[in-house]
Amino acid sequence: MSRRSSPRSVPVGCPCGLPAPYDGCCGRFHRGAPAPTPEALMRSRYSAFVRLDAPYLLRTWHPAARPARLDLDPGTRWTGLEILATTEGTAFHGTGTVTFRATYRGGALHERSRFERVEGAWVYVDGDFLE
Repeated sequence: MSRRSSPRSVPVGCPCGLPAPYDGCCGRFHRGAPAPTPEALMRSRYSAFVRLDAPYLLRTWHPAARPARLDLDPGTRWTGLEILATTEGTAFHGTGTVTFRATYRGGALHERSRFERVEGAWVYVDGDFLE
C-alpha cells in the first residue's frame, strides 16, 4: 500500500511584493502597528487594496483629505507593486513621497503619492497621476 502525501503549501510573500509572509509584513500594519516610513505605508495600503481592507485605507488617509467612505471593487485583480522612487520620509522628516506603479489585470496606476506625519503616524495625503 503506498502512502500519498498531500502537497506542501509553499509560503507566499506579502501582496506588496516583499518576500516576507503577509502576517509579518503588511499584516502587522493592518492590525494596528504604525508604518515606520512612507514606503512601508504605501506597501501596506497596496496590500489593503488587494485584500479589500477599506477600513485600513480610511484609517491611514490624512484627516483633511479622507473620503467619508470608500467602495472598493472586488472585481479588480491587483497583480503587482513596483516602488520607483522615494524622497524624505525618514525619522527626521515630517513629509515624504513615494513614486510607484501598481498593476492590475487590464492596466496600471502610476502615481507620486505624498505622505505626512499626523500625531506621529504616517498618513497618505494625496497623489499625482503620472504617465
